[in-house]
Amino acid sequence: MAAMSVWTNILEMAARAFDPEAQAPEFGEECAPLANDVGFTAAVIGLAAKMARADGYAGQVELEAAQRVFRPPPGEEGNFRRAFVLAQQTVLGFESYAKQIGRKYRSRPCLLEDVLDGLFHIAAADGEVTASELTYLAEVAEKFGFSELEFRRIKATNLGPDVDDPYAVLGLLPGASMEEVRQAWRRVAADNHPDTMLSRGAPPEFVAIAREKTAAINAAYAKIRAELMVDAR
Repeated sequence: MAAMSVWTNILEMAARAFDPEAQAPEFGEECAPLANDVGFTAAVIGLAAKMARADGYAGQVELEAAQRVFRPPPGEEGNFRRAFVLAQQTVLGFESYAKQIGRKYRSRPCLLEDVLDGLFHIAAADGEVTASELTYLAEVAEKFGFSELEFRRIKATNLGPDVDDPYAVLGLLPGASMEEVRQAWRRVAADNHPDTMLSRGAPPEFVAIAREKTAAINAAYAKIRAELMVDAR
């Protein structure tokens, strides 16, 4: 008998996959979940659905954005939609989804950041990211193990920095030296480059997000560099 799809069985298997006593496996620094990780799949659907509901209203546009970002295999779109709609009924319980992913994949921060990027994309799908959605995203990031400064960087590269705050894009605080700025720029630019996403086999939606993030990163670096050069005169 052919192996049954992760998506087909996700609702029945998710509870077992989220066993809080389960031992987290050992793995390297790859930016992908473990093969056939039902718990990860269930958690991502749950977080995406609850992201769509965080502002009190969930429409078709959020479902379509989630389906583009977290692509179900061909033929499983219906199962994805059903699981999404079921998880969308309430925002309650999202903390457990985030904690399970954060604990299991803490050594793969690039994977966790990919999930956050996808959630930001869903939040912005209707043209506006509300305060309640930002609160939700910040809480998910905290459960993933990201610091406030790291979330500030991820938020800035997805939504653009706050006025006069390009440092946020590079994950720095104002007052950093030019050398610190240069090192941060190189690190963040390498981690978020579109070619890096392509080499990982990421879907087109994530490659597009990477292009936008790279543009924001380079613009922030250029602005800080210009300011510091003026101050040095």
